Amino acid sequence: MINPKIKICGISDIDILKQLISLKLDYVGFIFYSKSPRFVDEVFLEKIQDIDFKDTRPVCVYVNADEDFIYKTSSFFSNPILQFHGEEDQNFCETFGLDYWRAIRIKNASDIKMISQYSSASAILLENHKDGVYGGTGESFNWGLLKNIDNDSHNFVLSGGINSQNVDNALKTNSWCLDLNSGVESQAGIKDIHLIKDILKTIRNYDI
Repeated sequence: MINPKIKICGISDIDILKQLISLKLDYVGFIFYSKSPRFVDEVFLEKIQDIDFKDTRPVCVYVNADEDFIYKTSSFFSNPILQFHGEEDQNFCETFGLDYWRAIRIKNASDIKMISQYSSASAILLENHKDGVYGGTGESFNWGLLKNIDNDSHNFVLSGGINSQNVDNALKTNSWCLDLNSGVESQAGIKDIHLIKDILKTIRNYDI
């Protein structure tokens, strides 16, 4: 098995984005959820049109957004992936004709069964369940629940609370992709390029 793909989510700073692209990340995520401290505004979107993403693919993150908002914001990007964290069903996720990732909130083993409801998803993102909170909890769930998951059945993205202290355990899950956010920040919403470089080195040098 090859080393996992890497996504840095919650990008809201153009200079950080440019540095991440230069680091040849697989994915960078942009959050279009107003309750998040990493919410992307229109000023940022205007600037992003001049960015050459090269081989890094943008991921647009939504929580129960309406169709018009999704069409409008995703149109600023070339070939984006849509990532859904709310109550969106498979039909809604397929509406836009784009690759999509579906987030599944994991509290116990029974939650994993929800994966079957999104057979058309290009990836399934697994994150911690916290009542009343959609994504961005900064906390990991019990990764031991993943030991019986068939990693060949879907592309699984492991998300939630991954940082330099637990990244080795995250790597042992053999997930297709690791999604990093608050674990590489100096404070909420502020990415730390030094933390990012350190954790990238660990992931890319991991001996599977």
